[in-house]
Amino acid sequence: MKFTLSWLKAHLETDASLAEIDARLTMLGLEVEDIHDPAKDLAGFTIARIVEAEPHPNADRLRVCKVDTGSGIIQVVCGAPNARADIKVILAQPGCFIPVSGEKLKKGNVRGVESQGMMCSWRELKLGEDHDGIAELAVDAPIGARLIDTMHFDPVIEISITPNRADCLGVRGVARDLAASGLGRLKPLPVAPVKGAYASPINVALDFPEDAESACPLFVGRHFRGVKNGESPQWLKDRLTAIGLRPISALVDITNYFTFDLARPLHVFDAARVKGDTITARLARDGETLAALNGKEYTLSPAMTVIADAGGPEALAGVMGGEHSGCTEATTDVFLEVAFFDPIRTATTGRKLDILSDARFRFERGVDPAFLVDAAELASAMILEICGGEASELVIAGAEPDWRQSIALRPERVEALGGVAVDNQRQQAILTALGCTVSEHGDGLLVVPPSWRADITAEHDLVEEIIRINGYDLLPATPLPRPSMSKPVLTPGQRRAAWVRRQLASRGLVETVTWSFLPSAQAKLFGGGALAMHLANPISSDLDCMRPSVLPNLVAATGRNADRGIKDVGLFEIGPQFDGPEPGQQRNVAAGLRAGKATPRHWADKARAVDVFDAKADLLAAIAAAGANPDSFQIGTDAPNWYHPGRSGVLKLGNKPVAYFGELHPGVLNALDVKGPVVAFELFLEALPPQKAKATKAKPLVKLSAFQPLERDFAFVMDASVSADAVLRAAKAADKALITDVAVFDLYEGPNVGEGKKSLAISVTLQPFDKTLTDEEIEAVSKKIVEAVVKVSGGVLRG
Repeated sequence: MKFTLSWLKAHLETDASLAEIDARLTMLGLEVEDIHDPAKDLAGFTIARIVEAEPHPNADRLRVCKVDTGSGIIQVVCGAPNARADIKVILAQPGCFIPVSGEKLKKGNVRGVESQGMMCSWRELKLGEDHDGIAELAVDAPIGARLIDTMHFDPVIEISITPNRADCLGVRGVARDLAASGLGRLKPLPVAPVKGAYASPINVALDFPEDAESACPLFVGRHFRGVKNGESPQWLKDRLTAIGLRPISALVDITNYFTFDLARPLHVFDAARVKGDTITARLARDGETLAALNGKEYTLSPAMTVIADAGGPEALAGVMGGEHSGCTEATTDVFLEVAFFDPIRTATTGRKLDILSDARFRFERGVDPAFLVDAAELASAMILEICGGEASELVIAGAEPDWRQSIALRPERVEALGGVAVDNQRQQAILTALGCTVSEHGDGLLVVPPSWRADITAEHDLVEEIIRINGYDLLPATPLPRPSMSKPVLTPGQRRAAWVRRQLASRGLVETVTWSFLPSAQAKLFGGGALAMHLANPISSDLDCMRPSVLPNLVAATGRNADRGIKDVGLFEIGPQFDGPEPGQQRNVAAGLRAGKATPRHWADKARAVDVFDAKADLLAAIAAAGANPDSFQIGTDAPNWYHPGRSGVLKLGNKPVAYFGELHPGVLNALDVKGPVVAFELFLEALPPQKAKATKAKPLVKLSAFQPLERDFAFVMDASVSADAVLRAAKAADKALITDVAVFDLYEGPNVGEGKKSLAISVTLQPFDKTLTDEEIEAVSKKIVEAVVKVSGGVLRG
């Protein structure tokens, strides 16, 4: 909603400054989105006079002008057709910001001739739409004076209107709120009935079925003859232009003015184009169409309200007029429509036809149902004043809808609901200023809200209005009671699951949420399917069993993606799996899988399929994210039978399995009709060691050393059954203070080491912290490493 400051003061008598109005509007809940003061953009512009204007030597349409700035003569190249000697103009000199472009003006060279300034049009100053030539000022305008000192500039205020405040879609409604808050006095709106000079040749009628009479309960009209539909007066054009509307003609401008001034949309028909002697508000008929004023043709439905003559629809009620009966410069006889239309039906029509107009915006929020006859009288007076002619008597069909309601207000409820005490007399004064009728009623008040406030329907609405006008800034700031020690919202298990979720997502896995049940045939593939786990009342015949693992649902999702051409996927889910029907037989699991290619195709390297180590990497990252140390677990090979027996593993804490990982068994994938390879992991979050509850002494994140680390390589021949994990643990335990890292870098199995044997090569990193190691110290550590590995593996150091 936009309006100018002078427009507001046409309804509000106030000495308040623009800043005070800005603050008060926001306090009232009419949030100010923007205030544009043209004077701020025009501070550098001055008034000048063209002394002479000669043709440009190198361009037919340009002129070289000598311009008197009041402090000297400058040369300006101008292409405006009205650039001539002895006219007063608006001059911008280098350094001025041009409002329409937002750029700073610089000296220029136009076709070889220097230009030391710019003479502006109204549009370039954003003061109008005229761009046919430069602006011409009055002959008595003082040369050299600042433009802002000689012209009046009207600030434009833009506010945000909430859907319940339809009354503030008119400037008078905004002024009423400001006056009620004490920022001035609302000026009266006198309504002088216009005496009809003749009987209207066009009548109005309502034609609705009994169940649709609310579509248009009241229709007021008036005929005018002998009008002149020329340009609007300057004050009217200025107000419409300031809020972004383009002045069209006096009759159209008047209807637009009432829409924004009093929140009362109107419509005028060219009476000469109306067929028959009656304009009827009715429902549209199947097959009817309307060529609207926006240049589009619409097919109507029986749920829509139209204004029709004998030839068919002439307007969409409350939305938009028709092109056929639209007013033009040749219009001399018009018919004014002032009607009340059902908000819901109007909104439905506008949405179905995708038409958003200023009229629809107001009708669908609810215009004043009692402001029809008075609006017709006010509009009639303005039409006669601006366009001349004669007015007929009013023609009226229907009756004013019943909008009155009485609400009992208990004054003490203001403090009970709003937290602020407001004196009873102050409450009555506020409600009266808002237009309510207030009377004594028992121990309280009986309030009748005004016709323009359909949003006030109950006692709490009245309380809200009193608090709003009294001032939100007067509400006491009372903190809610708080315990001395706040309790954590999330449990440690919930926090741990969140950390794991974030880590897996950051590794490129997509989170899924699947059912906690699945077909019993699939459950049997993953160690479940017992009769006790079958559902008594499944939501689907094939979802009849509680899941023993999260993996089958993820595998099924992988198959569905592959069927749709997405073969390379990574999925994960954090949720429960069910080992039995009893309490305590449910575990929270973080499970994930990858399928297809681990890397995309690339010209420099071949794409490889996912393998067991991809699943292991995801698992170890999830464990680290959960706050556990991945190196603290033992690795075994006895994974469940839905994993590949030679390409899988299990992480244990003592003898307790904490996680499984590996490639899924080909037989399981074949039973699920999914092509491999598919690698997966299952992490039992509740089996992880609990985080330390007590605070411990913080350790440095990084322990740096000033001494150079060194690496030593060892190769051992041992039985093929010895796990690499056991070798790594033994080597690292040989000297925990000095050995910082141990890694496998080679594995060989073949005839050179014997059947059933393997050669495992490891790299050990030694990091001294207090001195450089001597050869003897290095040899001593190396001996410890060899002895520890030989003891664990039963192997020998390879020569």
